[in-house]
Amino acid sequence: MPMSLNPQNLSHHSGQHPAQAAGDAQSVPASVRGAMDLGAGANSAPAAEASQSASAPSAGPGRFRRDIADPQQFQAVAELSSQVPVVLVLTAGYAPESGQFADQLAAQIDQLDGRMVLSGVDVEKVPEIAQALQAQSIPTVVALIGGRPVPIAQSAIPMDQVGPVLQELLSLAQQNGVSGQVEPTAEQSEPEPLPPLHQEAVDKLEAGDLDGAHAAYEQAIRENPGDTQAKLAMAQVELLQRVTVMDAQAVRDAAAASPDDLKAQLDVADLDLSGGHVEDAFRRLLNLVRRTAGEDRETVRKRLIDLFGVVGAEDPRVVAARSQLMRALF
Repeated sequence: MPMSLNPQNLSHHSGQHPAQAAGDAQSVPASVRGAMDLGAGANSAPAAEASQSASAPSAGPGRFRRDIADPQQFQAVAELSSQVPVVLVLTAGYAPESGQFADQLAAQIDQLDGRMVLSGVDVEKVPEIAQALQAQSIPTVVALIGGRPVPIAQSAIPMDQVGPVLQELLSLAQQNGVSGQVEPTAEQSEPEPLPPLHQEAVDKLEAGDLDGAHAAYEQAIRENPGDTQAKLAMAQVELLQRVTVMDAQAVRDAAAASPDDLKAQLDVADLDLSGGHVEDAFRRLLNLVRRTAGEDRETVRKRLIDLFGVVGAEDPRVVAARSQLMRALF
C-alpha cells in the first residue's frame, strides 16, 4: 500500500541527503572507467563502454524516464527534481517483477506530459542509492522533490491506485514550488566505437594485463600526442599498477606509524585516490609538500602532479589542489 505523502518528509527525513550519499562520479575515459573509483561506488571490473549521459533515456517504456546506472546520473536526477517531481523505482535483476512495475508506472507518468519524471534505479549497480534511501524491499518507490526524498511505497502499487498517488505527489510538489515541465527524452544513440588502440587497452584491462593496457595507451600517445583521453587513461593505469601490488592494511599501518616515511605516505595517497577519496589523497600530499624540502619535496610534488593527471585537469578538486600546491611551493 502507498504511504501517506507527508510534506514534513521534505525537511525532516532522517539520514544523509541522497544526492550527497550517492557520490559524484568524475570524468573517466570510457576505456578505463570502472577500473577504479574516483568518487563513485567501486567497481572491480573494468568497463569497456562509456556510461550513459546523466539524462540518458531508459531502454524500457517511458517518454519521461531517466534511469540511473551510476551516482553521477543520480546527481543529475536529484537536480532535475527542483523542476519536476521525480519518482524513483528501485529495481533488481533478481526481482523481475520490479522492472515490470517500473515500466507500468512509467506509462502512467507519461500521461502527465512532462510534469513528472520516472527514474528506475538498479540497486545491483548502485547499491549506495538504496542505502541512502534506506530501502528495505524491492521494489521501493520514493519521490524526490527539490532533491528531498518522499517515501511512497515499499512494494508495487496497484495500478488502480497509481493515478491518485501521482496527483497527490503533484500537489505536494506544487506546494513546495516544484511545478515545471520537461521535454521527453530523445532516442538513445549507439555509443561511438573506441579508437583501435583504446579498444586494445580495454581488452588488455579486461584480461587483467595492466602492462599491456599501458603499452597500448603509450602507443596511442606516440601516434597522437594530443590524445588527452589516452593520457588520462594511462595515468589511471599507472596508478592501478602501483596499488595492485600493495598490501593496503600494511601500507596504512606503516604510514600511521611513520608520518615522515615518504614512501608510505605516497602509497597511502595512491590507495586513497584509487578508492575514491580524492581530496584525502591531495590533502595528505599537500601537507607532505609543506613539511619536506629538497629532493623529498620534489618527489612529492611529482606524485601529486601524477595524481592530478589521474583525476583530470578540469576537475574542481584538481583546480583547488593545484592552487594550494602553488602556495605551498612559493
